[in-house]
Amino acid sequence: MDKLKVIVVSASFYPNISPRSMRTTELAKEFGRQGHEVLVYIPDQGYDYSDFMKVHPVQIKYLGKLSYKEIQLKGTRVGLFLRRMIRRALGLLFEYPGIELMFKVSKQLKKESGFDLLISIAVPFPIHWGVAKARSGKHRIAETWVADCGDPYMGETTDTFRKPFYFKYIEKWFCRKADFITIPFEGARSAYYQEFHPKIRVIPQGFRLDHIALPDYKKKAGCPVFAYAGGFIPGRRDPSRMLDFLLEANVKFEFIVYTSDPSLLLPYQQSLGEKLVIREYIPREDLLVILSGMDFLVNFDNNTHTQLPSKLIDYAITGRPVLNISSATDYSVLLEFFQGNYAGKMDLAPPGDYDIRTVVEKFTLLHKEN
Repeated sequence: MDKLKVIVVSASFYPNISPRSMRTTELAKEFGRQGHEVLVYIPDQGYDYSDFMKVHPVQIKYLGKLSYKEIQLKGTRVGLFLRRMIRRALGLLFEYPGIELMFKVSKQLKKESGFDLLISIAVPFPIHWGVAKARSGKHRIAETWVADCGDPYMGETTDTFRKPFYFKYIEKWFCRKADFITIPFEGARSAYYQEFHPKIRVIPQGFRLDHIALPDYKKKAGCPVFAYAGGFIPGRRDPSRMLDFLLEANVKFEFIVYTSDPSLLLPYQQSLGEKLVIREYIPREDLLVILSGMDFLVNFDNNTHTQLPSKLIDYAITGRPVLNISSATDYSVLLEFFQGNYAGKMDLAPPGDYDIRTVVEKFTLLHKEN
């Protein structure tokens, strides 16, 4: 296998815990393990990567410290309302504070050249915009540029508001410049402009599977114990209807939730008591061990065919049955799961599809194709 010079640009990296951080970190480590020369550009958040670079053959450079600060949601009722409105407006109209990354990325990449493969990772999408700004016919940075998109931008449907029309021109601009656009699953293709569909390739999230040793499942409690790990979106990825149903059903269970934003759960905490357990995010390896011991797992659907939660990869690896909760769910199926009847479980892709070695091979093949 030919050794490549690879440059990866992202807004998030180890030790952050997020889908895009894991995407970036796992790709960089595996490219390095396979003997490729790897450079990663990330914002400077004050973390010391010297020990990381001793273990992994990866070079890390900084885009610089980010100076645009997100407006904090604090203060009195009126002040809080105004802050929320201003933050929402700035984000919607100007992609603030993420827009700063466009200029940071462009400035640094204008100094780089001679790479075989460049992978930019969104969200946020200004990462891609910065690459497009820096890349030209005379300064290509790398022979092949792959714009990796976890979620769509203009075609995003989970937000209450659609993106302003003028961002369409920016999306088309970077898509024209990119050699390939990668998406995590086929259903997301329709969220991108038709003219760029020939550039789109499906490359899912990838993890190292050969060192994951999960315990065999054993029933431990006298009642159903199930879990969810991830964020929530009011009205879409929303647990409220399920929790209302469980309050009415008056059955024994334990529902464990790992999330960074429990606001939709808090109204139910007192009435459900010990039945609802809210926990902070933990490292992925630790989470997989815990999830593998659950009776089953739940996924709160985005209620759109173009976006698929990345947590389903972890769910597939655990081997536990998964109940998909959508706006049209008949919650009688939840009671069937409580009784150990998992006939209504989700049909997930086999874990082998997410082996990071396979994922990296797909990226290298894109360079050969180009």
